[in-house]
Amino acid sequence: MDSDSSDDSVIVMWSYLKSKKKKRKFWVHPYLANNINRNAYVASRELLLHPQRFQSFYRMSKESFSELCNLVGPAISRKDTHFRKCVGVEERLLITIRYLATGCNFSALAFYFARGNNTISKIVADTTRNIWECLKEQYMPVPTAEKWKTIADRFQDLWNLPNCIGAIDGKHIRIQKIPKSGSSNFNYKSYHSLVLMASCDADGIFTTIDVGQAGRNADAGVFRACRLGRWLDINGLDIPTGIKLPHDEGDIQMFPYYFVADEAFPLKSYLMRPYPRRVLNNKKRIFNYRLSRGRKTIECAFGMMASKFKVLSTPILCVNEETINSITRCVCVLHNFIRIREGRAYQPQYYNNKETEINMNIGIELENENNNLPTRNSASGLRDYLSNYFVQPQSALPWQWNYSVVEFKIKLKLQMYKGSSFLDIITKVADDRCNETEHVQSRAILDDAVAATIVALRVWEKFYL
Repeated sequence: MDSDSSDDSVIVMWSYLKSKKKKRKFWVHPYLANNINRNAYVASRELLLHPQRFQSFYRMSKESFSELCNLVGPAISRKDTHFRKCVGVEERLLITIRYLATGCNFSALAFYFARGNNTISKIVADTTRNIWECLKEQYMPVPTAEKWKTIADRFQDLWNLPNCIGAIDGKHIRIQKIPKSGSSNFNYKSYHSLVLMASCDADGIFTTIDVGQAGRNADAGVFRACRLGRWLDINGLDIPTGIKLPHDEGDIQMFPYYFVADEAFPLKSYLMRPYPRRVLNNKKRIFNYRLSRGRKTIECAFGMMASKFKVLSTPILCVNEETINSITRCVCVLHNFIRIREGRAYQPQYYNNKETEINMNIGIELENENNNLPTRNSASGLRDYLSNYFVQPQSALPWQWNYSVVEFKIKLKLQMYKGSSFLDIITKVADDRCNETEHVQSRAILDDAVAATIVALRVWEKFYL
């Protein structure tokens, strides 16, 4: 008897809650129904007559957008039903691209395109996932042994870095706090993020990416945990056997191919990182400078991608971590797609290799060091060997010597500035460097005023703090 009364109570409660449920007033809101033919997609069709404005709005040329529709269209197309027409392929792509380009919320996109909020959300999640799946094999394949060699040749041609097959770095993807995630994604920059770990070639085109590691982890920890780090540890990327460095007269016949990274990463035989700043001499400064020329490629790749797709500059408002990962992968493969198809030449002028020859008699010599390296096959031994190689006459760059003595000259000049404020020191050092460059026809030296300012900060700390 008690069981029957309990069941009756449940039924009554369920009926009451059902009656209290808010009923939808419209199947489609009148605003959306009345403006479906006047939305942003319809208006954007006129941009076909204006290529530059089309490029600005779509973030790519008409030809590239047409090719993207052909590649992704079969995966994202939907069929009309008896109740309504589906959202077409081009409109789905435009909604997604505008979201990636602006980073605006789904409510704003819903007004622009006269679609429902839920519709916009589903379109973005579905389209970003399919763009990645459809483009990754063609525009971000895992390099073969021959491809690695081609990348190494390109690094040597552009950045004078032999046997280098890529630059590695991490980027924090800013996100809204994921529900029930605690502080696992809260990073040292005081916001929530997931980490994108990527490598790129000499032209700033991504070769491998891995996304999804918690933002609180450091780059070294993320690198060890990501697929790229694991593959390199087991030699699972089909990286070819090393070769002798160009014009090398040393005793290492097979110098391994390697990636370059910053100080946050571990030193490995396949991963070269700079020398610590606290133990620098002239030879090590030159090594760090030569390494930084190649390492700038990944920083510029992140910069170009973030400049084109503003979604990376604003917190991604998604409650699903997999959707965030899909958005990030989509942006990376679209970066490759646009760069490869539209041939955007990338070679910053301040790293131009075709420098005018300058006077190398600078009045300072390299320190005398023991050339007997510890263990030639160890990571530190390979780094020391490469640093020796960079200062040999047959492999040195004319302007690298000027870079190596910037700190030396500033240490001498700071003796004259002792007692001045930090701002005065910065101003005087920068002015002196600019005055010196009036007598030297070299673009690389014109940037030394900036380099000198950075070095002055380090030296000033030692003198005055």
